[in-house]
Amino acid sequence: MADNDCVIDDLDATSPRGALAIRLREAVLDRWRAEVQAIGLFGSMAHGDDSDSSDVNLLVVTSRPRTGPKPARRMVDGIPVDLRVITAEQGLGEARLLAPLWPLQADAFITTFPLLDLQSWFKDRREAHLTLLTEARPMEFTGQARSSWAVASGAHSRAVRHAQRCDTDAATMMMAEARLYAAMVTGFLTRTYFRNTADAVKHAGVATAGTQELGAILNYQAEELTARGRPVDGRLGALFD
Repeated sequence: MADNDCVIDDLDATSPRGALAIRLREAVLDRWRAEVQAIGLFGSMAHGDDSDSSDVNLLVVTSRPRTGPKPARRMVDGIPVDLRVITAEQGLGEARLLAPLWPLQADAFITTFPLLDLQSWFKDRREAHLTLLTEARPMEFTGQARSSWAVASGAHSRAVRHAQRCDTDAATMMMAEARLYAAMVTGFLTRTYFRNTADAVKHAGVATAGTQELGAILNYQAEELTARGRPVDGRLGALFD
């Protein structure tokens, strides 16, 4: 599982992204102070390794639904901003669930830099997620891995067909999806979460895999899932088990 040793202890307010994060926090509090329970950064800024090309990933936690700012993605003063808004209850509920995109979601549950957190909400969410990981049964992870494998296998098959028809653009798109979901299979089978999609395919070793190599990887994953009691193929009745 990814480590958490690189989490920053303080925010560099002199950097353009740090200064913008503070301005965003103040703008949210100026308009929705009574509704906001917590504000935090996730992604590279939470890890302290952001660069000039990094986004400002801001999470706003509200006390009630349909309050606070609206979620948004846009540039602010030349810096990409990803503003996400959830209720405190919703956020804790997500942290307690092993969801289909867990390998791409867990980093934000584990690593967040609080800009405002008077009730230790981010700490509670982190502990809730760590408890889930401790208590989750192996079959829960392999079940999600099999679902990701089905997506990867389907995308890989479509990529092969598009390549045979010389539709290179469509084949490229399908291969990107196949690589990502093959990485998700690896994440579930090894209980590893990733920083983002690029990190996922890189650390799973599928970033440059061609159709034949990825096909071999998917075959190996299918064998591993079968060995773990989650075969990728079976009789009709098994679909409902």
